[in-house]
Amino acid sequence: MQPRGGAVQMYGYGPAMGARSTSRLPRLSNTWRDVTAESSTWGCMEEIRTGPGRLFIVATPIGNLADLSARVRETLAGADHILAEDTRRARTLLSHIGVGTRPMSLHAHNEAGRISRVRRWLAAGDSVALVSDAGTPLLSDPGERLVHAAIEDGHDIVPVPGPSAILAALVASGLPCVPFTFMGFLPRKAGKRARALERIIDATETTVLFESPSRLTGLLDDLAARMGADGREDSGSGVGGRQPPGTDAVGAGRRIAVCRELTKVHEEVFRGTAAEGARHYREHPPRGEVTVVVEGGAGGTGSADADTIDALAREALDADLAPTAAAREVARRSGVTRGAAYEAVMRVRGGA
Repeated sequence: MQPRGGAVQMYGYGPAMGARSTSRLPRLSNTWRDVTAESSTWGCMEEIRTGPGRLFIVATPIGNLADLSARVRETLAGADHILAEDTRRARTLLSHIGVGTRPMSLHAHNEAGRISRVRRWLAAGDSVALVSDAGTPLLSDPGERLVHAAIEDGHDIVPVPGPSAILAALVASGLPCVPFTFMGFLPRKAGKRARALERIIDATETTVLFESPSRLTGLLDDLAARMGADGREDSGSGVGGRQPPGTDAVGAGRRIAVCRELTKVHEEVFRGTAAEGARHYREHPPRGEVTVVVEGGAGGTGSADADTIDALAREALDADLAPTAAAREVARRSGVTRGAAYEAVMRVRGGA
């Protein structure tokens, strides 16, 4: 969400951002003046004003206005046109930094219709800046089709990097940062959602995803059910909980981190298992922006040997489960990935 107001602030919930409280930070005296005095060495404004049509992908703060960079300010001030997912939020940000350019909306429902107009702007040599509600555009936000169109027309795509809830959550989670997969928001339709959840369970790398506060406990319940029941009572879980490296990554022992309201007053990181997280947030209903980080599985054959996996596959098939359902059951009971479980099921089925 975009910060609001005329001072450097950190936001929780209050009228301006759907937030309840704010706290002011001291201004960094002279810092902005000193930076802008040297900005000619960056060539930022000159590049925007004199270059051919360029599309700037501009990252904006996810909650703390102090994260707004000098380059972002200059890019927005020098752009001929500004595209925004939510023009109301964009106007608040632009007003704060003294930019009078009126933003034009570009969101999931109108992106296709906006592209032809933006193409004309770029062809005429205008500079165009794209911002999202908060953070880095295109990551679970509109703009991808626009970028493809601009590239097709031979225009430069200029990233103006900055805040990202994805990376902020990843580095705060305590889980392995490389490799990782970002999945955005999970689909709402049951079938697609189930397949996305299975992909997370099968993943050997860390997974990062977004979720709404109202659906967070449901997501954690679903993850816990697929990882197996969690019987551990003392796992260092909780808000700010420690997460020792080398924790068992198979089944219920896989760890998650729920990062809420990052960079804002009520910033919170819960670390534990999915089952522990579900219990915590049932007792303490979450609010605000939520990013979930899930530890990758061990991969391979987990802790079960090939004979055990084959025996589980045979048992599932004897129970008249379809191959896909049988593979899911084998994966749940053995700790292997669903792909490995499916191979075992088909091998046993073929040899039956």
